[in-house]
Amino acid sequence: MVYIRTFTAGDSDAVVALWTDAGLTRPWNDPVKDIWRKTTTQPEMFLIAEDDEGHVVGSALAGYDGHRGWIHYLAVAASHRGTGLGTELVRRAESMLVELGCPKVQLQVRPENTGVIEFYERLGYATYQAVSMGKRLESDEIDL
Repeated sequence: MVYIRTFTAGDSDAVVALWTDAGLTRPWNDPVKDIWRKTTTQPEMFLIAEDDEGHVVGSALAGYDGHRGWIHYLAVAASHRGTGLGTELVRRAESMLVELGCPKVQLQVRPENTGVIEFYERLGYATYQAVSMGKRLESDEIDL
C-alpha cells in the first residue's frame, strides 16, 4: 500500500535520494535548495508517496502562478514504477490545481527521456512548440 501526503522536513534526504536515483538532479540545481524553496511557496502542493514501511517512493511538486500550473520533480522509485503511482501523483497534482482555478498545466521533460514523454502522452499531455528560456538569479552549482 502507498499513501500520498504532503512533504515534511524529515523527508528531505529520502527525496534527494529519490530524485538522484530517478536522474532528475543536475549540478546547476541544488536539490536541497529546491526542496527548501518549495516549502516556502505552496508547500501543500509538495506531494510525497510513502510505502507501508515509511519509505519515500514518489514525489511531485505542483504550483500555480495565477496563469498556469506546473508539475516538477515527478519521480517514482524503480521498485514502484509500472504500478500506477506516477499516474496517481499526476492526477493528485492536477486535482489540486483545478481546485485553485488553474486552467492549464505544463511540465518540462528532457528530450532524451522518451519513456517519460510516452508516459505523459498517455495521460493526455501533448508536445507543443515553444522555446523554453531561463536565467539563473542565484547560483546553485554543486558537485554531484
